[in-house]
Amino acid sequence: MADPIVVTGDFAVFPTSCGGATLPPMRAPMVGTGRGAVLGKRVCVDGDERKILISGVSYTTATHTIPGVGALMIQQLAPAQKSKKTKSGGKPVLIATGKFTVKFLVMAPAQQPAAPNPIPDTMLQYIGQGEFETSNKRSNLGG
Repeated sequence: MADPIVVTGDFAVFPTSCGGATLPPMRAPMVGTGRGAVLGKRVCVDGDERKILISGVSYTTATHTIPGVGALMIQQLAPAQKSKKTKSGGKPVLIATGKFTVKFLVMAPAQQPAAPNPIPDTMLQYIGQGEFETSNKRSNLGG
């Protein structure tokens, strides 16, 4: 059985461990722009994942325990997450299989407690893996 197509209302689920950063559980709803629909919900196509940006996400690291803040986004889909055959509006539909690459951009660094002043995290970004969570049980026709 093929994996289900991602549709409007499904979620991009982000990791709580992104590289060396620890994040709160996060997920963002997908909004499809494809011409087709599955069970009345518009299908998500290649490019829809780039519209997801969650800002104001707190983070810490093993050494920097005073929380900092950043933004989460999908950096890149896995090849298996784009249908090879099924298209909508000329773009491949997104498939709820495998893991996509997540980028966490640091906006305000977490701090390491130290006297006289805390030491800021020097990492500008962290990379991790996320996945799609779908309620759609209809499969991708043809992979």
